[in-house]
Amino acid sequence: MKRLVLVGALVAIVGAFAGTASAQMANSNLGTVTLGKKVMADGKPLAAGTYQVRLTSDTPKPGVGQAPDAEKYVEFVKAGKVAGREVATVVSAEDIGKVAKGKKPARNGASVELLKGGDYYRVWINHGGTNYIINMPPA
Repeated sequence: MKRLVLVGALVAIVGAFAGTASAQMANSNLGTVTLGKKVMADGKPLAAGTYQVRLTSDTPKPGVGQAPDAEKYVEFVKAGKVAGREVATVVSAEDIGKVAKGKKPARNGASVELLKGGDYYRVWINHGGTNYIINMPPA
């Protein structure tokens, strides 16, 4: 009986810690990016400039066969105010080589580049080894 109580208490503690860790990740600062041109974020124009990119707790509905945490909403914050938000594809350090070729941002670094054809800007943030990739069309 004592073992059962100890196991139950341990499960409760681990579950509470996991919930706290998830809540702390939400609304955490992923990094700073500078957009050289105006882009569209969630269908609205986002001016050129330097932004803090912040992870939110909001997630879009997963597509068929997609993991529930494969995409997250991020916010672009300037002067303490949310200027825009967009969906970021979340890719682990282990999987990034399978989906992205070429130069990758350093750990805890970021890059912004116009993709071939000029149809999208890719904002790529490596936060602690997890990659957040945001594609936004020019405005």
